[in-house]
Amino acid sequence: MNTPAHAVANLLILGRKGKPHLAWPIVAGAILPDVPMFVFYAVVKLGERLPEREIWSHAYYRPGWQAVFDGFHSLPLIALCLLVAWRLGAERWTALFASMALHVPEDFFLHHEDGHRHFFPFSDWRFASPVSYWDPAYHGTLIGGLEALMVIFGSLFLWRRYEARFVRAAIAAVGGLYALFFVFALVTWADGLAAN
Repeated sequence: MNTPAHAVANLLILGRKGKPHLAWPIVAGAILPDVPMFVFYAVVKLGERLPEREIWSHAYYRPGWQAVFDGFHSLPLIALCLLVAWRLGAERWTALFASMALHVPEDFFLHHEDGHRHFFPFSDWRFASPVSYWDPAYHGTLIGGLEALMVIFGSLFLWRRYEARFVRAAIAAVGGLYALFFVFALVTWADGLAAN
């Protein structure tokens, strides 16, 4: 899933109207596993000045970066943090780690060649899903369209669920990020085609 879509999905699943104070931790937990990807992209695009094709076909698969990506998508590590937060009665931290944990199966079923080691550091196994959230060769066009519909209708539903301004600000921010992701992907894709 695209990162902002995780936020909408997780807020739909984990959010409660009576607990608006948990909305931001849920959104943060939904996004946090992908933060290393943004750092990686900034480093290789701005620092190393690599072209898109090189970034996603080679640099992305560097072992060091893969360990960081997989650490943030590791179900055992996230589950340990979730258990500690829950045992301490830290409601916001519990919501954050629960949202991170929910991010894992969302990615698990929507990555084909670029899946994570979700049981890192205990296993190097990666699941190659028969569908991809982005790759047209693995139904990415259909999945991407369904994801966009989920974000649009999910955001509308969430807007009605929550009346608190700070929660609506989070929903608006996620919607804006999703729109920027979409535009960025189209521009990057068009630039990649023009370069070939």
